[in-house]
Amino acid sequence: MKSADVNKIFSSLQKINPEPKTELYYTNPYTLLVAIVLSAQATDAGVNKATPALFEVCDTPKKMVALGEEGLKKYIKTIGLFNSKSKNIIGLSVKLLEEFKGKIPHTRELLQSLPGVGRKTANVWLNCALGEHTIAVDTHVFRVSNRIGLTNAKTPEQCEQQLEKIIPAKYKQHAHHWLILHGRYVCKARTPECAVCIINKWCEYKHKTI
Repeated sequence: MKSADVNKIFSSLQKINPEPKTELYYTNPYTLLVAIVLSAQATDAGVNKATPALFEVCDTPKKMVALGEEGLKKYIKTIGLFNSKSKNIIGLSVKLLEEFKGKIPHTRELLQSLPGVGRKTANVWLNCALGEHTIAVDTHVFRVSNRIGLTNAKTPEQCEQQLEKIIPAKYKQHAHHWLILHGRYVCKARTPECAVCIINKWCEYKHKTI
């Protein structure tokens, strides 16, 4: 895709939503990390149904460790993979207390040393909590980027690398949020709503629904 078209795509997305935010509910940097871990292979809406009650009683690593795995499961049992997620959240909370004095580390490498935190989760946290210009590739970002012609990637990490190269610096902070929201509400997996898409004139998708 031409760089001019890439610029037009993100300029258009910026105009309709200048300051996009995560749709996950959280109350502080720690609960944001917990919410992101819970959102893996689950919808934000589904996670948001469970977390308000959880975060009322557990908004620090110390409180989460005190709650324990079985206690945590009672709050998140409606979320997919809740058994493994409960284990990871307690594990990362213990590690935060033992190795980081209860504070969340500010580098991708150290974040990824925490149980349940992969590259995407680390990128989301760095972007949302610290405003870093990271690009987190979830299923929406991967699908939309490949579909419209921004990338030609076989893996999420490859997609991230390609997006890093082509997205102008002035758009990088919010780029993955724009792509997530576009994929969630317009460029949907089964039937993209091309007729109402504000970037369809630069989209290279061969099977547009208009």
